[in-house]
Amino acid sequence: LYTPQFFTVFWNSARLVTIILAGKLLVGVPAAWGFAVYRFRGKKLFFTIYIVFMLLPFQVTMLSQYLVLDRVGVMNTHWAVILPAVFSTFPVFLIYRGFCTIPSGLLEAGRIDGAGEWRLFWQIGLPLASGGILSAMVLGFLEYWNMIEQPLAFLKDKSLWPLSLYLPEISQNRAGFAFAASVVTLVPSVFVFLLGQDYLEQGIVASALKE
Repeated sequence: LYTPQFFTVFWNSARLVTIILAGKLLVGVPAAWGFAVYRFRGKKLFFTIYIVFMLLPFQVTMLSQYLVLDRVGVMNTHWAVILPAVFSTFPVFLIYRGFCTIPSGLLEAGRIDGAGEWRLFWQIGLPLASGGILSAMVLGFLEYWNMIEQPLAFLKDKSLWPLSLYLPEISQNRAGFAFAASVVTLVPSVFVFLLGQDYLEQGIVASALKE
């Protein structure tokens, strides 16, 4: 278990998940706020497109992602996995539902009191929709800590692989090592799930509510 290769892939997983979740916060939260709070031309059309992209499995979008990432020049780098994950649509939908639970009258009262849009976002939107945001982060961690298809398709260099791809490479005659590595892989997921279970339930309930 204490091999340089294991520590490399473990660090790869930790780095990938951390950057992806940070990117989701920077991109998904403002996008969800915009869809939930503001009215603009084509809003329903854009949100419908978001929903359609959310329903598409990775196998459908893999070729288009590969062509775009290859043209950008990030193939066989961690950015090939990070960029598509950061701009995924499901967290936006989940966080959007959390923002929709904020009464519009509360926002109007804030505007009447002189609060700007940025202040409304920070002092009203984020605290009241924290359940949806945290549930999206928990689901994102569980998904990308265990991802297999994306790194397998976009990463050729095994030194860049995450831990989820390293485990199947362990030979059968190293069963003890494979078991120990599996436990180490499972511990962060279990810890994050137990820590964010309440927020996860709130987010699932919120995403099931109709506008």
